[in-house]
Amino acid sequence: MAHRDELSAGAKHKLIQAAAREKNPLEKLTYDSYKSNAGEEFKLYCRTKGDMDDKTLKWAFKLAEQNVGPFYKALKMGWKPKIKQSELNKNWARYLVALNQQKQPVAYTMFRFDMDDGDCVLYCYEIQISPDYRRKGLGKFMMQTLEACARHWSLEKVMLTVLNNNDNSQKFFKSIGYITDGTSPDVMKLEEYQILSKSTLG
Repeated sequence: MAHRDELSAGAKHKLIQAAAREKNPLEKLTYDSYKSNAGEEFKLYCRTKGDMDDKTLKWAFKLAEQNVGPFYKALKMGWKPKIKQSELNKNWARYLVALNQQKQPVAYTMFRFDMDDGDCVLYCYEIQISPDYRRKGLGKFMMQTLEACARHWSLEKVMLTVLNNNDNSQKFFKSIGYITDGTSPDVMKLEEYQILSKSTLG
């Protein structure tokens, strides 16, 4: 295949469409189980928003509210629950959910396949982990799964948005190789977020 920079916009759109058509774009990847260094095992599944049950979607919203609501409230943009609920219920949304050994959901990432500034990308809109299950390597595993998915479908990078006041989140993403994307707002614009990305080429 030609280098992504050499592909036309139409060819890149076809890559996005091919991934988006799949009911489970992770099916050919090894993603459905993870064991922490302490031996704790997790099962993972990937579903479209349409295949998610209402109980899990409500749990996802509450976890996002718990984890990032305070950061939003500290910013001018504020926490807007109706907007967050709308985002989590987009028809294009894909979910990767992790279950603990009691089969309870403990972490999720919501993502989509999209074009961004001329690049074909996997955009991670959310990754939320229940407080009791952090620092077990689960978040890193889930992000590596998204990166593997992007490579599998010949996409150029994984992108995400992080709040400027969420230092722990910024440190986490940078520790696993994410850098400020060229589309991130200039610091002089005083935006309350930045866009990070990681190339999946090569």
